[in-house]
Amino acid sequence: MHKITKPKLFKIRSANQAKKYGIAAVTLKELIKKACHLLKVSSCGGQVCLYEDGTVVTEEYFQNLPHNTELVLLPEGQSWNGLVHEISQVLGLDRDADLLISAAKDLLADERSPKRRRILGDLLRNLRDNSEVESREDDKDWFQGIDARFKTKSAYMKYNCESRIRGYLKEADGYTRSIPNAKTKSEYKKVVEILAEKLKAARYNGTYFDRSERDVHRLCTEEGWFTCQGVFDENNCTFLHSINPYGNRESRILFSTWNLDHLIEKKRAIIPTLAEALKGNKSGDINVDYFYKLLFTRENLKLVHIVCHKKGAHELSCDSRKIYKRVRRTVK
Repeated sequence: MHKITKPKLFKIRSANQAKKYGIAAVTLKELIKKACHLLKVSSCGGQVCLYEDGTVVTEEYFQNLPHNTELVLLPEGQSWNGLVHEISQVLGLDRDADLLISAAKDLLADERSPKRRRILGDLLRNLRDNSEVESREDDKDWFQGIDARFKTKSAYMKYNCESRIRGYLKEADGYTRSIPNAKTKSEYKKVVEILAEKLKAARYNGTYFDRSERDVHRLCTEEGWFTCQGVFDENNCTFLHSINPYGNRESRILFSTWNLDHLIEKKRAIIPTLAEALKGNKSGDINVDYFYKLLFTRENLKLVHIVCHKKGAHELSCDSRKIYKRVRRTVK
């Protein structure tokens, strides 16, 4: 094995202090000796491990470590479990989360692994959680950029959901222009008007995002946690995505990338099939409730993280043909 002839620089710290020091060494023995002196450890019958996961460094392993590897000096009988050790220390001391936030930020500054960056990013967001408060007065940062008429988080989140549902209605209304037949177009507009009235009566289903609502009406927990319901053709989210937009401003903004995904697609299937069903029929002949549920309710909507939102066609079971057949069976 080719041994190091030039010293390499390492970052060393003790298990009890967050401060790191730079040390140059050619061998593991030299590194431990210098670390004991620098960290003022009187007895050096211990060892060195990787800060990342606690792997003990041997002389052979030492030869292959890259420059600037972060290490922890462990006196005899002491162990290190990476970031888990940091977390348990902070929580065990019953101190606030400032130290842990600082440690996570420090790791993020040097981190190259996308997976660990995501984990640490989630950790930082959760540590800054302020979900227990509701009013603008108690969490002014959360309300930055939000119209002054919203005094509580729940009120804004309800509006956020209403806006998305209104957008679906707007898409349905916009389809009117693509219908060539005047009579069919007229009947289609009547159906859209009925859908609008039903949505208005249901307060645009804004309760889905409102944590102050009853369990049966909302998609989140009482604390405001939302869980991804998975890709349209799966029963659960394999990534276990979750978020609490009530916790802090960053999470609120990030939640805007989550989607209320139509299992049976509105643009490719539901809306075109509604127009097709009105050919030769009147608005009163159509089961409007059926289309209302498909377009605007949880019967056909899943809340999904952006990663679980597939942009391609949803081939559930020949969407349009199945909808059309059911519509024909339910024509009044």
